[in-house]
Amino acid sequence: MSIEYVANLARLALTEAEKTKFTQQLGDILHYVEKLKQVDVTGVEPMAHASPVFNIWAEDVAAAGLTVEQALQNAPAQRDNLIALPKVME
Repeated sequence: MSIEYVANLARLALTEAEKTKFTQQLGDILHYVEKLKQVDVTGVEPMAHASPVFNIWAEDVAAAGLTVEQALQNAPAQRDNLIALPKVME
């Protein structure tokens, strides 16, 4: 796979200087990945985050919502307790 191929997929027009620069950078990244493949990860559990993440979600508790008046107070226009918008399509 070449830089030109990747640039074409991303719809990028690269100059020759950029192609040279990005070729070097991509080569460095691939070299680093090869170094990582040499690390012994036996017994290391796969993880999605570098640090432990616990349930960060709030409790799902029903709470009172906004009243119709509160919900519509900043609406530029309203009709029948709804926000009125201009037509987008005919």
